[in-house]
Amino acid sequence: MSQTDVKILGISGSLRAKSYNTAALRALHELLPPGVSLTEADISEIPLYNDDVREQGWPAAVERFRKQIEQADALIFSTPEYNYSVPGVLKNAIDWASRPPQQPFAGKPAAIMGASPGVIGTARAQYHLRQIGVFLDLQFINKPEVMIGTAADRFNADGKLTHEPTREFLKTMVTALADRVRFLRDRK
Repeated sequence: MSQTDVKILGISGSLRAKSYNTAALRALHELLPPGVSLTEADISEIPLYNDDVREQGWPAAVERFRKQIEQADALIFSTPEYNYSVPGVLKNAIDWASRPPQQPFAGKPAAIMGASPGVIGTARAQYHLRQIGVFLDLQFINKPEVMIGTAADRFNADGKLTHEPTREFLKTMVTALADRVRFLRDRK
């Protein structure tokens, strides 16, 4: 299999304009290994989940998100931590996309990262997201775990990730994810 066709969808769990988590996803564009592309999902227009609405048809933003997940070879979640857990906006987007028929997460390789002003860098939210991923049948890579603590010291005022050890850590993560995609393809 060619090593020039790994498509990753990045999903930020933050809607904030100056989000460290969205900035971390954007930093990945400079760190991608050869043959890997990254597209960022926009979950800001996904309405609050309501099964009555779903029964009438997928809202356009949900349909777009489901299609992006389906077309991606792998996913990277970049999640903040709100009240020791996953932000509601991210959980809401996952809830919408995971509804039948043909939920698009099943079997998809995935990675998690998170940035926080605090020192533990979204560890609790990441573990909750892993629990959600078990139900979704996501195939998370286990290492490296990327928890960017004290984010204000790692990004400049323009949102650029300037901390070189963190950049290398992100590069290791995205390379491991691409390698997982290729490994799983070779097994088919």
